Amino acid sequence: MVEETKEVASGILNNLEAVKSIAAALTISVGAIAPAMAIGKLASKAMESIGRNPEAASKVQTAMILAIAFTEAIAIYALVIALIIKFV
Repeated sequence: MVEETKEVASGILNNLEAVKSIAAALTISVGAIAPAMAIGKLASKAMESIGRNPEAASKVQTAMILAIAFTEAIAIYALVIALIIKFV
């Protein structure tokens, strides 16, 4: 049992680059899905709000753009973490 565990551990260490690539891919995929869905929902609700009250379009649009920028920052953080995992 101990020998098998040692073989598995040495195999993982030999394939460290593959493990790093998979970890980076999972990080950016999960880190991009949530902000993408959030931005879609944000835009949907903003358009719905503008449709109900066209006079408030400029206020809603300003708040929407600011919220999208903050949401997009989360995806950028995920990209940075994925690059750190891959290259460090």
